[in-house]
Amino acid sequence: MAIKSGKEYIESLRKLKPKVYAFGERVENVVDYPLFRPHINAAAMTYELANHPEFEQEMTATSNLTGEKINRFTHVHHSMDDLVNKVRMMRLLGQKTATCFQRCVGLDGLNAVYITTYDIDQKHGTDYHERFRKYLKYVQDNDLMLAGAMSDPKGDRSLRPHQQEDPDMYVHVVEKRDDGIVVKGAKAHITGTVNAHEILAMPTRTMGEDDKDYAVCFAIPIDAERVTLIFGRQTNDTRRLDGEIDAGNAKYGIVGGECLIVLDNVFVPWERVFMCGEYDFTGQLVETFAGFHRSNYGGCKVGLADVVTGAAYWMAENNGLEKTPYLRDLMAEMVSMAETCWSCSLACSYQGSKTNSGAYTINALLANVVKLNITRMNYEWMRLAQDITGGLIITLPSEKDYRNPEVGGYIDKYFGGKAGTSTRDRMHMVRLIENMAVGAGLPEALHGAGSPMAQKMMIQRRSNLEGKKEIAETIVGIRPDKYFEEITGKTEDEYFKEFRE
Repeated sequence: MAIKSGKEYIESLRKLKPKVYAFGERVENVVDYPLFRPHINAAAMTYELANHPEFEQEMTATSNLTGEKINRFTHVHHSMDDLVNKVRMMRLLGQKTATCFQRCVGLDGLNAVYITTYDIDQKHGTDYHERFRKYLKYVQDNDLMLAGAMSDPKGDRSLRPHQQEDPDMYVHVVEKRDDGIVVKGAKAHITGTVNAHEILAMPTRTMGEDDKDYAVCFAIPIDAERVTLIFGRQTNDTRRLDGEIDAGNAKYGIVGGECLIVLDNVFVPWERVFMCGEYDFTGQLVETFAGFHRSNYGGCKVGLADVVTGAAYWMAENNGLEKTPYLRDLMAEMVSMAETCWSCSLACSYQGSKTNSGAYTINALLANVVKLNITRMNYEWMRLAQDITGGLIITLPSEKDYRNPEVGGYIDKYFGGKAGTSTRDRMHMVRLIENMAVGAGLPEALHGAGSPMAQKMMIQRRSNLEGKKEIAETIVGIRPDKYFEEITGKTEDEYFKEFRE
């Protein structure tokens, strides 16, 4: 089965038995747990749309391993078109779910590990790449959802992994055996974990020789022995227990359902180990993954911007203000900022290149510019959505009050919009905007795929300031201009001598 339907994905989760805790209790049935179900529905959309012909270009691809049609979330990019269609897919799914659909991290992990294992093998004579190709085929054949697990708790961040008082602040190898390795530690803030099939664990930073036990990359089933998942809290998360309206986005949730993954001496067979001690390639793996993941944000977050912009315009119409110059100016600002981020995402894809492995990667400088813009502009277009919606976004009574026969009529009367419109619909739209523009999605846009400082560091590394300085020096004559004489027929000294005289 190369491509699952949304329903088949949900049913596949019932066969798994992960050890999950949420709100102090063990969750035995992930699928039907009410706080998880919206996240599951959002991930299911990545499966469902792949089965519809109108979305085939964005949602499916041809496997370089088998030649079969597969879900793009299990694909390794092998052309520039793949890179572009990936971000088109991200925007489409953002529009369809208005939230995090969770499979991006696993997709980016697959691509980063594919590229890096090839290079490790070329230098060290290992067979990681062939192992990974076999694993990738398994993922593609079964259309699996992966929880890409990169971030470690990190402990004292002024210290390197091997210097930590508690060695488990970074995932590390505690034992090597003939049949595999044993790992210990944790991965934190990991999106879409409780409803994934597999965990793909990667190092979270560049390691030195003293950190080689922490230079480890592997894959394990979500319900592997000695793996514990602890679900994270989200802004207004229990609202989804209070009713359809107050939840804001009752169908698809708030953000990605992040977890703390605890690995308490977990065994990993060698065929699922893709790096073990090759510390000299940790930086490449991290930077390759980060570039892919940061390029996504100009797609998925712009898809969300499309939703919140539409919701804000709906509110302007409902208030009878959609034609006023002020509101039209705000709407233009929202669209302009979103399309700027979208343009960056396309640019970093169109400026991509082929790697030694045969897979394609994005332009890393532009990918980091994408994400840095998102950390700023996302807050701004959400602020404008709040402005357009008005103070009702933080003062609206609850859905239970609206349904109360004694006071519901007052709410229906006094919180209605222009004549002929539904107060219930108005309340629902306000809660959607609150969910997106005030809730957990804002810090997720800031810190997901790395904080702004992480992007600035990468931009600094790739900004080529020395090259830009040389360009300026050439313009003013400090550095010789080898083309100038051909253009003018004179040397620079001869040309400027006329001005000096």
